[in-house]
Amino acid sequence: MTPTATVHRVAPKGRGSHRSIASAVRAARDGDEIRIAPGEYVEQLLLDRAVSLLPEDGPEHAVRVLAASPGRPVLEVTASGVRIEGIALTGQDPGQPAVLVGAGSLELDACAISGGRVEAGGDASLALTDCRVRGAELAAVHINTTGSARLTRVQVEDVEGTGVVIGSRAAVEATELTVRRVTGSGVRVRGGARAVLRDCRISGPGRSGLLVEDEAAVAALDCRVEETAAEGVRVLGSSPRPEDRESTDGGVLLVRCEVLRTGTDGVAVSGTGDVLLLNCRLRDGSGPGVSADGDSRAELVDCQVDRAHGSGLVAQGTARLTAEGTSVTGSRANGLLAGDRSEVRMATSDMTECSFSAVHACEDSRVTLTSCRIGSTAEHGIRATDRAGLTVEGGRVTDCGLSGVRIDSAAEARMRGLSVVRGRAGITTESTGTVILEECDVADAERAGISCGTGTTPVLRDCRITGTGTAGLVIGERAAPSVEGCTVRDAAGSGLVVGPQAEPRVRSVTVTRTGKNSLFVGEKARGTFEDCVFAGAGSDGAAFPALHVAAGGAPVLRGCLVRDTEEDVALEKGARPVFDDCLSRDVRNPSLPTGADQSLAAAGSPGGDPRSTARETEAPPEDTIEDLLAELDGLAGLDRVKQDVSSLVKLMRMVRRREEMGLAPPPLSRHLVFTGNPGTGKTTIARLYGRILAAVGLLERGHLVEADRSALVGEYVGHTGPKTTRLFQQARGGVLFIDEAYSLTQYAGSNDFGQEAIATLLKLMEDHRDDVVVIVAGYLKEMEVFVRSNPGLASRFNRTLLFEDYGSAELVSIVEHQAAQHQYELGPATRESLTARFDTMPRERGFGNGRTARQLFQAMTERQAYRVAELPDASESDVMTLRPEDIPQTL
Repeated sequence: MTPTATVHRVAPKGRGSHRSIASAVRAARDGDEIRIAPGEYVEQLLLDRAVSLLPEDGPEHAVRVLAASPGRPVLEVTASGVRIEGIALTGQDPGQPAVLVGAGSLELDACAISGGRVEAGGDASLALTDCRVRGAELAAVHINTTGSARLTRVQVEDVEGTGVVIGSRAAVEATELTVRRVTGSGVRVRGGARAVLRDCRISGPGRSGLLVEDEAAVAALDCRVEETAAEGVRVLGSSPRPEDRESTDGGVLLVRCEVLRTGTDGVAVSGTGDVLLLNCRLRDGSGPGVSADGDSRAELVDCQVDRAHGSGLVAQGTARLTAEGTSVTGSRANGLLAGDRSEVRMATSDMTECSFSAVHACEDSRVTLTSCRIGSTAEHGIRATDRAGLTVEGGRVTDCGLSGVRIDSAAEARMRGLSVVRGRAGITTESTGTVILEECDVADAERAGISCGTGTTPVLRDCRITGTGTAGLVIGERAAPSVEGCTVRDAAGSGLVVGPQAEPRVRSVTVTRTGKNSLFVGEKARGTFEDCVFAGAGSDGAAFPALHVAAGGAPVLRGCLVRDTEEDVALEKGARPVFDDCLSRDVRNPSLPTGADQSLAAAGSPGGDPRSTARETEAPPEDTIEDLLAELDGLAGLDRVKQDVSSLVKLMRMVRRREEMGLAPPPLSRHLVFTGNPGTGKTTIARLYGRILAAVGLLERGHLVEADRSALVGEYVGHTGPKTTRLFQQARGGVLFIDEAYSLTQYAGSNDFGQEAIATLLKLMEDHRDDVVVIVAGYLKEMEVFVRSNPGLASRFNRTLLFEDYGSAELVSIVEHQAAQHQYELGPATRESLTARFDTMPRERGFGNGRTARQLFQAMTERQAYRVAELPDASESDVMTLRPEDIPQTL
């Protein structure tokens, strides 16, 4: 109190006292004090001068001021310098302000406000210290001012709405704020407001713990958000990026915060929101731990996400989520779920004890994992599906219920230095996209160490596989991987298994100490094996040969060594391998040829004992035209293409017959243009076409080499020619298939070497016109432009096969085929629903066709898994049957 200030007393009785507070205010001047005797006062106070209201004597809140009428505040402030201490203020309408600061400034110290909210507007300033606000509706504290506000040790509770709302361009500091038992959000910050929250606790809100909207910015330091019925922290709008982690100049910042027992997400970020969490803990949420959607950004540093009932981390939309030094433990779903076109980067982080796959990347998301540790998951450690992109640098995956890593659909993956230990399987790649594994270690898998699925073309370099169960490296049917510098040791089954009709390129691979064969080549499989070592086959005591080739198998082995085994080679009837400069050493029963002609024919019968040493010298049969045409006819749809290929077969047979008669062949270009949308079977037909030409005798091997612009075009002067030549030489005797060939001519400028690749290719086609068939593929209009762009192309590619989109019935048959392969069943109602679903899909440019059917089947199995998981006693029929409700309406 200033020396000239006057003290005005208020009491119900007594000489010299005012009988009402309003009377004392009217008598006071700026700077005066009003001392109020204990009691209850029914008033409507307008404080239009700088006065202080204080209790005269008695305990805190012995002075109670009640609003005189509903809909009006008990206290309204329009002057600066107003201070109230130790008084209880009660409104009559919980949905209206009990305390209203329209202008000036108000300090409330140790006050209790109930029956309405505290509201500041205009350019007013507000300070609450050691206050309690309860029993309001809509909001307990509403700061919608362009001025500043300070909340210190304030308790907000029992609110039918939001605890604290901060709007306009207010600048608010809240220290040790407690918000509990509110039905809405705990704290809501919107507009252009700025807020700093220190040592705050938000408990049990009905919605978000902290909701940030528009361009608002919040810094939350040492805060706790617990038991929310919605998100712990939710960010909407366009919060700017936090450049200074300890200021309010950025987006949303949480430091050493706890978000506990939330009703849904622990922290949810959407719109263009931006959140940074430092050393925070999110636990026991009923939804995801942290979710980022829209065009938002979320960053976690040294955080813990424990026991989320949903996925630990979720990224959707075009959100960007990064995590460093963060652990995700005990999620009821995935540890990390990335979808849509989101981007996720995780480094030196842990994900353990997840109920689903620890990392699940789907749709068009991009996920990068650096030195992360993943363990004890019920499903896959890492799974990438749809068109997702996965990059893994280092790290360790252990004890997974399914595969340590699974790549399927059209996902792309590049993994270097990853270690996968234990679990049912090591790394499984079923994707048609680009998959590259470098310097990866797989150990102690119950089944295969690394599996390359049907028709896939992954690249494996310098990988190590040890101590696996059924097999070390498995190459699936028709797969054509590139394997270089890898080792397989101590497999309980065979070391390297090549499936039927597969055609791998294997170089400098070492296979040692296997329980069965070092190398098993399946029926009609081909492939090349250069500079490989096969040692210690049958190490469990059984007399398995190091190399076993099944009926029709025709691998080429160059410079290979077989050693330390009972028997080096066993062939089934019809096997026709070629051995070039191969050796046996320390083999008890050697039969590997060492002469100039190193082909080896098989004896016995198909399906005979793979350890048999019987041999015969007759030449084995090739694929028959009848078998190949039957295989062609068995493909779904493609009626026009089948007719065109059948006509070509007749023409090729006539060419071959004339050559055998010594007659000149007719002028004929075997090179083809394939046009059509993705997923229409162009690669499958190209592979089959090569085998047909080999069966007719117009190609030596008929194998397929796939390429695109990146495989042909170099990065600097003098690089493109050799690169294209090497690829062409690799295809000699077979088919060179160039997808999206028009990309060779779409780039202009002095630094593009696409035209050089075309010129090199045309010369090679002329020099080796009988050795290689080239097929170029892509969209119809672009391929027409491509062929017309160069006279050499137009003269060599004069026959086009149009691959039309699949009809609904054909797409359903593809789904049925996928279901049969994976031991699922479709009921009649499911088939009808599938037909209706495909009927609604627009057949626009880029329609996925067969790929879409396979993706739909995969999505059906996932939805069925979620549905069946809810059944208390699922039968075998429940587990195997796909129902109409399993069909997703979006992909």
